[in-house]
Amino acid sequence: MCGILAIIGKGKEEALVQQLSKRMSHRGPDESDIHVTEKGHILAHERLSIVDLHTGKQPIQGTDSAWMVHNGEIYNHKKLRETILKHHTFRTTSDSEVIVHLYEEFGYDFCDMLDGIFALVVIDGDDYIVARDPLGVKPLYYGMDERGRLYFASEMKAITDQCKSFSTFPPGHYYTEKTGFVKYYKPEWEAHESAIEKLDLQALQSSLTQAVEKRLMCDVPFGVLLSGGLDSSLIASITSRLLEGSGQELHSFSIGLDASAPDLVAAKKVADFIGTTHHEIHFTVEQGIEILDKLIWHLETYDVTSIRASTPMYFLSKAITEKGIKMVLSGEGADEIFGGYLYFRNAPSVLDFQKETIERVQKLFTADLLRADKSTMAHGLEARVPFLDKAFLDLAIKIQPEEKMPKTYDGIEKYILRKAFDTPERPFLPEEILWRQKEQFSDGVGYNWIDTLIEYCSSQVTDEEFAKAKLFFPYNTPVTKEAFYYRRIFNKHFPQDSAAQTVRKWIPKWQENQDPSGRANAAHVKADVSIAVEKEVV
Repeated sequence: MCGILAIIGKGKEEALVQQLSKRMSHRGPDESDIHVTEKGHILAHERLSIVDLHTGKQPIQGTDSAWMVHNGEIYNHKKLRETILKHHTFRTTSDSEVIVHLYEEFGYDFCDMLDGIFALVVIDGDDYIVARDPLGVKPLYYGMDERGRLYFASEMKAITDQCKSFSTFPPGHYYTEKTGFVKYYKPEWEAHESAIEKLDLQALQSSLTQAVEKRLMCDVPFGVLLSGGLDSSLIASITSRLLEGSGQELHSFSIGLDASAPDLVAAKKVADFIGTTHHEIHFTVEQGIEILDKLIWHLETYDVTSIRASTPMYFLSKAITEKGIKMVLSGEGADEIFGGYLYFRNAPSVLDFQKETIERVQKLFTADLLRADKSTMAHGLEARVPFLDKAFLDLAIKIQPEEKMPKTYDGIEKYILRKAFDTPERPFLPEEILWRQKEQFSDGVGYNWIDTLIEYCSSQVTDEEFAKAKLFFPYNTPVTKEAFYYRRIFNKHFPQDSAAQTVRKWIPKWQENQDPSGRANAAHVKADVSIAVEKEVV
């Protein structure tokens, strides 16, 4: 994991590029390096050492003139070395190095061969390829300066004042000068008509277990994020089973305002049940408010739900790295795949339900994946997401949607996921956790977090300012004072129109109150459907 910066075009000063790259030093606190090619193009890298701690420094040279930088992990790198790349000579044991050799062997047509997460740039003379992983687990931005030089960076902050315009690099695509953008990831599940497969619970359990197992590839201490919800709890339980007999201690981490927070209570039950060494972190509302400015600089978004949820994740990530952990497994993606958000129970039809799950998965890079990456990497912590494994997605999204929809109104979100892991002979989780109602992360840390946050943000925006919201922010105009406050901070750090246009707001469908809190849905066990309503623009 790391931060990457590439500039295609001559004439950029090496010292300035180093400064730009250092804006992302939090992503790679272990090493930093830069390479200027014979043609004058530049590759810069801020490294977080996870695999091959000693020889995996980047940029990495291929067999001859090609050089590459990569942010992410390639889980099948050993298989690639032993098969289609067995005649290549490698300089390192890093998982990243296979990328430059695949380019040398296959040209541009190699992204589908990678099983992992990545934002990558390969430069060979004046030829180059830039690519992003299928769902955008790793961030990537691109832009152009006034002299026509192209910039590619892990975070927007490295290029905003250099480019006349910039944008988010689309997931599942690669880009070359010869081809333009090419969509290489074309799964069948993107077509809602493909959701016709019969339910195979054993296959589902086996596939997720394999997804977790491959993500244990690392040479550093790792742990699991554990909110006490179904998704993170299942990942933690599977990980614990995979480590049985290894003698390796598994650390789990959860966070809340105090010991009574819903997530902390549930997480403790899970940790005791599966036998992890559990760490419980607390933060205060005041601490959360205090870091909002810095947090938004890290996140590069003004999306309300991303900021609400990223605040506790920011504190949690800091505590984890202070304990010497450099990688964690997380439960992102399951809510989108299986329709786990409370609003899904209001889907008007089976078809609408299926289409929404597909769209949510496709847009994960704008919300949950952005939050998961940037709030952890703010402290040099890598988060891996087994639910978004390509093989698991192919299996899970193509299951008939009738099987996924809640079976009762009081219900049961992610019904088939629970069925797949409801194993009485050797339970993965306590019954009460397995069937716990969905609690969104920003709610689960303690309901007072969102309520007080809304009050504070509202107090920082006058009625006069709010009445001019459309004038101040004509694009994506904020509709609450809370959203206005976040947008004002965002614009201080990223005033360009291009920056505002990279953000997508997370809004629940099929419910009257559009606030992203789970409690805004009437089905929540502690519903508060008036959340933020009185503060909306009239």
